[in-house]
Amino acid sequence: MNTKEAVNACGLKRENFQATINGKQTDLYILRNSKGNEVAVTNYGGAIVAIMVPDKNGNLANVIQGHDNIQDVINSPEPYLSTLIGRYGNRIAKGEFQLHGKEYHLAINNGPNCLHGGKKGFNAKVWDANQVNEHGLVLKYTSPYGEEGFSGELEVWVAYTFTDDNELIIKYHATTNKKTIINLTSHGFFSLAGIANPTPSIEDMICEINADYYIPIDNTSIPTGEILKVAGTPFDFRKPKRIGDDIDADDEQTRNGAGYDHCFVLNKKEEGEFSFAARVLEPVSGRTMEVWTTEPGVQFYTDNWADGYKGQNGATFPRRSAVCFEAQHFPDSPNHPYFPSVVLNPGEEYTQRTLYRFGVEK
Repeated sequence: MNTKEAVNACGLKRENFQATINGKQTDLYILRNSKGNEVAVTNYGGAIVAIMVPDKNGNLANVIQGHDNIQDVINSPEPYLSTLIGRYGNRIAKGEFQLHGKEYHLAINNGPNCLHGGKKGFNAKVWDANQVNEHGLVLKYTSPYGEEGFSGELEVWVAYTFTDDNELIIKYHATTNKKTIINLTSHGFFSLAGIANPTPSIEDMICEINADYYIPIDNTSIPTGEILKVAGTPFDFRKPKRIGDDIDADDEQTRNGAGYDHCFVLNKKEEGEFSFAARVLEPVSGRTMEVWTTEPGVQFYTDNWADGYKGQNGATFPRRSAVCFEAQHFPDSPNHPYFPSVVLNPGEEYTQRTLYRFGVEK
């Protein structure tokens, strides 16, 4: 047992995350670094329930939205709250795609489309967990053939590492026994001001995204098929600017997303390059977060649908109180042959590395 129970900086209690679900045990895992900062993860959905990092005055606060017990994680009004997403992050139009000449039909769970892997995606699974040391946790899940309508048995490993430089590194690895599609991500809802009642708006945060292009969407959030320049649009974050400046611009795209809910095409020298994706600064606390990834895209989402629901330790999560940077391949890729491929064949390995680095600017 964790003898350091009382000294968890996040205030979360391990016993509140222990349950048996479909014969599998859930638990809470605390990753600590030498600075005394923490990341807390539960193996239900791989949900990150706390990231305790300091502000410019050295005060620790939790900068990711989550719940303080397993039942609230399971029954969250936001089912993807800071969880792992699979088999397919983001949307697939009408839940339909073709693979090796066969038509596949997935659950429709977001308007007319399939979102984040269907009705019971990886966010709602109990993963096998192995905490390898104080810094690292490995989760494993085997998705059976036909789960949520996808082909192939998929074996997935996700490793979380929290370094002494306040970097949360998430590495993904997957193999399949039959041709399938895959698009994994972590859906962290970041609130760099620190969660509170109510958690402050993210509109004053300064944001930079390393992308010259973005993917426009229709009014059901499916890519139109175009890849457009950000220049001269509300989507130009090539130089740092306030998130709130253009979030409600008189623009068809911000209307379609109810704000920002779009995939940005990251600037890459080569496919799979581990490179800078985005940076945000929360001006009051001075906290910063950098995102680096091997993925070709990042979904920038400004929490446009939250309604003030309750989170951990009395916090509430109003509309636009979090920002998400979901490193991923593009939405609806199986239906757009010129988007980077999401097909995984037997004998191949799916890999991804994404890093969230927390710092301060004084």
